[in-house]
Amino acid sequence: MDRRTIEVYDRQATTYETNRPPRFTDRATALAGSTTGPVLDAGCGNGAYLGSLGERVVGLDASPSMLALAVSRGRPLVRADLGRLPFRPGSLGAAWARNSYLHVAHGDLPLALAELHRALPVGARVACSVLSGPDDVVESDDDLPGRRFWRWSDQSLTDAFVGAGFDDVSLSGEQPRFVDAVRARTLPDTVVTAMRVLVCGLNPSLHAADAGVGFVTPSNRFWRAATEAGLLTVARDPWHAVRAHGVGMTDLVKRATRRADELTRDEYRAGVERVERLCECLQPGVVCVVGLAGWRAAVDRKATVGLQERRLGGRPVYVMPSTSGLNASSQLPDLVDHLRAVRGLAISRTT
Repeated sequence: MDRRTIEVYDRQATTYETNRPPRFTDRATALAGSTTGPVLDAGCGNGAYLGSLGERVVGLDASPSMLALAVSRGRPLVRADLGRLPFRPGSLGAAWARNSYLHVAHGDLPLALAELHRALPVGARVACSVLSGPDDVVESDDDLPGRRFWRWSDQSLTDAFVGAGFDDVSLSGEQPRFVDAVRARTLPDTVVTAMRVLVCGLNPSLHAADAGVGFVTPSNRFWRAATEAGLLTVARDPWHAVRAHGVGMTDLVKRATRRADELTRDEYRAGVERVERLCECLQPGVVCVVGLAGWRAAVDRKATVGLQERRLGGRPVYVMPSTSGLNASSQLPDLVDHLRAVRGLAISRTT
């Protein structure tokens, strides 16, 4: 969350509690009724909704002053940031976020939602309220001046949740704009603003979706090639990749399948459009598409490996062969060379 905004809440916690009674307790109660597991109140503030979210609820907030007020609600509380959730994978049953993620910058929201995706099981429901409008940031001048709010257009907001691995994304209301979504069996994008490299797979396998890591099968050579090429230092950890090396990950199509040939042309088309908007927003140095056959199916049936004429969101695209063990025509040294070329392109664009 925005540090400056947290400081405002710390100074003005009692003002917030006095002037802002809960308005959406029915929504919160309905969400709690969708699960028998623990419900996260993400950005619980003074705890106004904790009583509506059932007995198995945990409140999380970054403001010590707000949590001091929430203690009286008699529910477990955690001090943490939305961008670093301290929960085991799949340990929560649902998530409620009343006007909390709107304090997360546009470029930081995808990774924060990816944290939420990781903490939820498949099928878990999420209800989140934000400010709708143009994709910009505004500052409050009310009784709690100095808070910063990031507003979202419907397209950008939907893209953020779909990219983070949520299905059945629906928007309702005006101010606030509520997002209701379901945690899907897929991988979340692990992306931030101004990444050095955005690695783009075709779509997750079911095995990868369940493991929470792309290219995860023992025969897949992506992680070995990436570390040997010097692009990454830690294998099978997309969180370390993006946070330590600026290497983000996404997929052309979010739906996980057993086989890539289960995907439809419409899914490819919609997926390329989404990744293009992602690149326009986050401006990665280079987009590395892993899988020539996938790029041919989605974009250019005559494409060859290497830099492409087609860009995504104005960013250069390098297409390399599939790293799957089934691709016997490309050996590990070849894959390492391709990722070294991608690393070189990324370095050249930042020097």
